[in-house]
Amino acid sequence: MAKKSNIVKFNKKQKYSVRNVNRCSICGRARGYMRRFGVCRICFRELAQKGELPGVVKSTW
Repeated sequence: MAKKSNIVKFNKKQKYSVRNVNRCSICGRARGYMRRFGVCRICFRELAQKGELPGVVKSTW
């Protein structure tokens, strides 16, 4: 879980485009971000377990 100050800080338009950081749309986490779904790995796992992500199937072998 990201600090509220970091989420607010990086939601603003940055002075330099290099500073843009991909953040999870649910919790604001910057690391472990999955670009295709727009969430971090932790939130991705929770959403996939609930069946809320279309096209994601739990794999077994």
